[in-house]
Amino acid sequence: MNTLDTLAQTITERAKADPDSSWTAKLLAKGPEKCAEKFGEEAVEAIIEAVKDNREGLISESADVLFHLLVMLQSRGIALDEVLAELDRRQGTSGIAEKAARPKS
Repeated sequence: MNTLDTLAQTITERAKADPDSSWTAKLLAKGPEKCAEKFGEEAVEAIIEAVKDNREGLISESADVLFHLLVMLQSRGIALDEVLAELDRRQGTSGIAEKAARPKS
């Protein structure tokens, strides 16, 4: 089990906790929209650190992005394994070809 698997498992467990005792449970209790909003905020903070060329800031904000991505997935009932399976499916395919094969929305 790697760090992301462990974190995803912890988030699943904390989802059942009292929101007064767990940041994860509190965020999940606010609903998927709030989880998505928080993920977006963290992504923007990571972008800012990347633009500033702040290595330590980018590492820290990237950890926040990964955490909040997993919380957002949890809020919609999507397991990390499902995302990893999609990445496995795409492995060895050109990004240009993969994007061209996506259904148009």
